[in-house]
Amino acid sequence: MAYSVEMPELGESVTEGTITQWLKSVGDTVEADEPLLEVSTDKVDTEIPSPVSGVLLEIKAEEDDEVEVGSVIAIIGEEGEAPAGDSGSNSSEQAEEPAAEEQSEAPAQEQSEDKPKAAPAASGSGSGSATDVQMPELGESVTEGTITQWLKSVGDTVEVDEPLLEVSTDKVDTEIPSPVAGTIVEILADEDDEVEVGAVIARIGDADAAPAEKAAPAAEEKQAEPTEVPSEAAIEEAESKDENETVEEAAPAASGSGSGSATDVQMPELGESVTEGTITQWLKSVGDTVEVDEPLLEVSTDKVDTEIPSPVAGTIVEILADEDDEVEVGAVIARIGDADAAPAEKAAETPAPAPTKVEKKEEKKASEKPKQEAPKAESAPAAEATPAASAGEAAENASSIKVNNSGNVPYVTPLVRKLAEKHGVDLNSLTGTGVGGRIRKQDVEAAAKAASAPAEDAAPAAAEATAPAQSGPRARWSTRAVDPEKQELIGTTQKVSRIRQITAAKMVEALQTSAQLTHVQEVDMTRIWDLRKKNKQAFVDKHGANPTFLGFIVKATAEALVSHPNVNASYNAETKEMTYHADVNIGIAVDTPMGLLVPVIKKAQDKSLVEIVKEIGELADKARNKRLAPDDLSGATFTVTNIGSEGALLDTPVLSPPQAGILGTAAIEKRPVVMQIDGDDVIAIRQMCYLPFTYDHQIVDGADAGRFVQTIKDRLETADFEADLNL
Repeated sequence: MAYSVEMPELGESVTEGTITQWLKSVGDTVEADEPLLEVSTDKVDTEIPSPVSGVLLEIKAEEDDEVEVGSVIAIIGEEGEAPAGDSGSNSSEQAEEPAAEEQSEAPAQEQSEDKPKAAPAASGSGSGSATDVQMPELGESVTEGTITQWLKSVGDTVEVDEPLLEVSTDKVDTEIPSPVAGTIVEILADEDDEVEVGAVIARIGDADAAPAEKAAPAAEEKQAEPTEVPSEAAIEEAESKDENETVEEAAPAASGSGSGSATDVQMPELGESVTEGTITQWLKSVGDTVEVDEPLLEVSTDKVDTEIPSPVAGTIVEILADEDDEVEVGAVIARIGDADAAPAEKAAETPAPAPTKVEKKEEKKASEKPKQEAPKAESAPAAEATPAASAGEAAENASSIKVNNSGNVPYVTPLVRKLAEKHGVDLNSLTGTGVGGRIRKQDVEAAAKAASAPAEDAAPAAAEATAPAQSGPRARWSTRAVDPEKQELIGTTQKVSRIRQITAAKMVEALQTSAQLTHVQEVDMTRIWDLRKKNKQAFVDKHGANPTFLGFIVKATAEALVSHPNVNASYNAETKEMTYHADVNIGIAVDTPMGLLVPVIKKAQDKSLVEIVKEIGELADKARNKRLAPDDLSGATFTVTNIGSEGALLDTPVLSPPQAGILGTAAIEKRPVVMQIDGDDVIAIRQMCYLPFTYDHQIVDGADAGRFVQTIKDRLETADFEADLNL
């Protein structure tokens, strides 16, 4: 008899674990207490032993899946036994199989009316019972999500963890995977519906279950009789009746075809305690067509600059707020109509009665024909006009290609769609490597790299062609670390970006409201250097991230802040109170093309070295690609800034109140150092680094600052990180 293996208890307050590796495969024989898989939580990595001896019949959760405690993750039975999903989970179901089979063989005409009632009885044979798919937890304080797109339809077969639908909240867009394998029997929530967490949104039956539509064909036929679609002749006859009656009836009918109601676009939540945002730029205009999640505008707050995506697909009918306007959260800033809706201005100029379905169909055909022919007409002269384009011009043109990926393309996430548009990649031309042939980010990047290869090959030739222009007084000037685009700034006066305005104001405010001074110690990073060099490739292979020196320093700093809570503190001069923070939230300063941003690693004291290294990379990538959420930039209690990234040996970082300090990490360089070995003074070449620590003297005394940095220094010089690498 098959035995269900459940995710065991993993510790107090731990509700789920991530499967990092299966140690056995389907078909393997296992003994009781033999390790089956490895599971990771935010507190521990551990092996899960087999509760019984037998053959592994089925694995119900894949590697990297987050599984709740108590959920079934595998089935173990005897050799030759079918998994529970195929043979039934208990003897009573097996006893009912013959009856279910007989019922399934009966003529469809006799069963059509009774089939929904008979479905539970057929559970043993795989054509009956269904699993409810609920709206999952979507984050702390998030109570509902909006269904943006169903990726599967009723009747489709899905595998465990295969994406079912895409859900959007005010904080994140995410895919919801299928909790079980089977056939989608029923979909209970439509696209654009707001659904509460825990509500049932779909039902999935056994792998061979019939979809809900096919289960009751006779019932559908009966329902279809009174609601038959009238013929065109009937429509024309109806239109010849009273005009008022026609308008009243046509308006609702037209709404479904895309010419009626509009959706209000509101200023979204922009982070904790943020009540308004400034519109810095509209990326679309009235009359433009937009897709779901396509950026509409850029909004700035005192914490972040971010793009606001469109909540729906359609045409921008009205823009209600101008650039540089400060708009409160929740206020309506635009309205988007159906995909073929006319903009508000045009509708006001030429008011007309609602078109009939026949007229709309003719208009749509007429409008689509020139759109399809236009590219052909334009492309031919363009090709003739530039027969002698240089290699440099060809590369420039290739990088600026805009591909229309808004049509009938394979489903991709908003991130992949945006990446494809950025690199000019046609999604229709790609073959996805994801589950079910899904196109992933890596597929787009590979296609973009392949497309840029010819341009890179042509670059040397282009450089040779322009070589004469490089001669002159500046020919021997260094170009290392030079941004050519900044040359355009010479001799100009420009309005600074919002981020630069905020940085300037905050830095001056910081110096005026805190008593800042900098304490510096020198750290021998040689052991960290050797440890990293020895294990770097293994770390990358296992964890998919580069073990940077910054990761080790942030880990040591997080530990030191727990040991020195007076540094992880804030002072309120008005109330004369000191707050010692429960969590260590470390801000990581990131240099971006837009300016300096400081995303935050939350609860760093509870995170492993591997988690910290990964999060540093993810936050830096999000910062440089304008994908930071407001919450990513709030709540820091301390900051670490990598001043050595551009070779700085020493700096005096400026802290940001109410934080008590900021730690700089200077460049690591080889230097001759006097050391004691076996009691003798020797000169050795060591990897040395300065750690400048700027602190607020209102909160931290000089001796405490020294003790804090000594703790970090000792952790780094001891370099006892072998176990933290988790290799």
